[in-house]
Amino acid sequence: MSGGEGLTKKRNASFELLRIIAMLMIIVLHYNIHSDSLLKLGEPATGVQLFAALLESFAITGVNVYVFLSGYFLSQLQTRPSRILQLLAQVYFYTIVISLAMIIVGTYVVHSGNSVFKIGQYLFPISSEHYWFVTAYLIMFVLSPIMNAAVNTLSRKQLKWSILGLLVWFCFIKSIVPVMFATDHYGYDYGWFICLYLIAAYIRKYDVVLFYNAKRSALVFVLSCLLGYAITVAVHYINLKTGRLNYYATVPTHFNFIFTLTGSLGLFSLFRYYRMKEGPLAQVSRFVGPLTFGVYLLHMHLEIRDRWVVWMEHLMGEIPTESVILFAWHLVRSVVIVFLAGIFVDWIRKMIFDFLGRVLHDTWLFKKIRQWDKDLC
Repeated sequence: MSGGEGLTKKRNASFELLRIIAMLMIIVLHYNIHSDSLLKLGEPATGVQLFAALLESFAITGVNVYVFLSGYFLSQLQTRPSRILQLLAQVYFYTIVISLAMIIVGTYVVHSGNSVFKIGQYLFPISSEHYWFVTAYLIMFVLSPIMNAAVNTLSRKQLKWSILGLLVWFCFIKSIVPVMFATDHYGYDYGWFICLYLIAAYIRKYDVVLFYNAKRSALVFVLSCLLGYAITVAVHYINLKTGRLNYYATVPTHFNFIFTLTGSLGLFSLFRYYRMKEGPLAQVSRFVGPLTFGVYLLHMHLEIRDRWVVWMEHLMGEIPTESVILFAWHLVRSVVIVFLAGIFVDWIRKMIFDFLGRVLHDTWLFKKIRQWDKDLC
């Protein structure tokens, strides 16, 4: 999630702020799911469920924005083996260290029937999709040199039509046809990430002006999310009355739904126009932004992702289901706590990695990795 932009000398503070906002959106998505607050097919909607669905329609754009940020920067950089190894090391830090910590404090869940499979999820987190995002992202990252070569070699027209072809396949058809296709994974795979990567690369290479200015970009973002919400609510009520459209009721909150895509582009475009002034906010954004990947890896760890909302209830009381205001207050506090805890843990992780980097800098292995970077880039 942090992408190759970490290789630049000075991070874009506006985009780092966007990265932070996107991660907060992602936590909101997970809060809604694990608190069981979203609309339920066949049941009348409550006020809290309608509010949670509204938040979902806006927050769903966060994942696409993360990939846009990576594609935007990676498309102009050479992919270094050291960056892939660093990403893998970060993933293993969380999959293994967090598990050991849970064992020490006595909260590790042991499943006798599938213990071997569970161990495999920790030892092979990419192949087992311990984190589905990381699996899709790493494949996209490994393929980035090939995509960059295509972006730099193809004519503008060829690249544009290639992207449009991918959008027809991954986005346009599924957005209007109320049938589940076997090849559609709702945007939860590397195929959709490749599409997003190429869109971002195209925008950067040709300095594409999206929606003309910041105000229009914000308007596209808001309208797209509201349209997605309106479709969600409308289909819910149609399903309630007729029992039909069970599958399509979920489509407006897929990552590759048309309004999720346009909303993501609107938000991304808004922050392209936004120029943050140098100062405390810019410094904080540059410090916190690169650590947000750790927030994801912490709260979506197998031992934590189904339990952290329950922990928030132990800390702040049960999630209110009758009052939208009280529900929103519980959500905001939970999201902030999870975000800050994740930033703190990843800051510790970064300190450890930096220390090991200094200690092992002159070892054979690290020299070999630097040589790989030099040979392949």
